[in-house]
Amino acid sequence: MTKATFYFDGDVPYGFLISGHSDYADEGEDIVCASVSSVAYMTANTITDVLEVNAKIEVSDAKMKLTVNKEQRHITKDILLGLKLHLDSLAEDYPKFLETLMEV
Repeated sequence: MTKATFYFDGDVPYGFLISGHSDYADEGEDIVCASVSSVAYMTANTITDVLEVNAKIEVSDAKMKLTVNKEQRHITKDILLGLKLHLDSLAEDYPKFLETLMEV
């Protein structure tokens, strides 16, 4: 199962950790994994390359972690809320393969 944990400071998101394999289908045909990976990379690229926020990013096999420093959280709030909304929707459609969590 893939788990997506969102980090919040009050009601302001400041990062996420996505880890694990969804195991929905074989590698290369797993639409859940592809959807999660695509939206995670789009979010990270938007934050770092479009918004030019100096976020801390760690990527390894089946894991992506992104955190934003306190001074720039107001810039990334909406994109991170959009990511959470998207992943929450996917988790409703594929509850055995994706779980979203909040860490406050």
